[in-house]
Amino acid sequence: MCRATIYDARNNFSSYVKIAEGGEPVELTRHDKPVAVIISWEDYASRKPKESFFEKLRKLKEEYADVLADPTFDGLPLPEREVPNEEYNRKIANLWAE
Repeated sequence: MCRATIYDARNNFSSYVKIAEGGEPVELTRHDKPVAVIISWEDYASRKPKESFFEKLRKLKEEYADVLADPTFDGLPLPEREVPNEEYNRKIANLWAE
């Protein structure tokens, strides 16, 4: 991967575009920290876009539609240690009483 500062890229932009067209990504830096990359159109077009949260949620709903449609489904059980019990309720009551 070729590396260049933003200042250098501004002055030699067409050269760096030609490098990227040749298949080598060009990393642009500011104060020695990477801030951008120039890549060829082929590399860009071949990248798979990330699924959004809502797309993943839609797929999960489709996958588990039978479970969600079941009228007897009452959610997933929580482990015992995460369910508030009488001892927990007493501790909270004592904290509020102080």
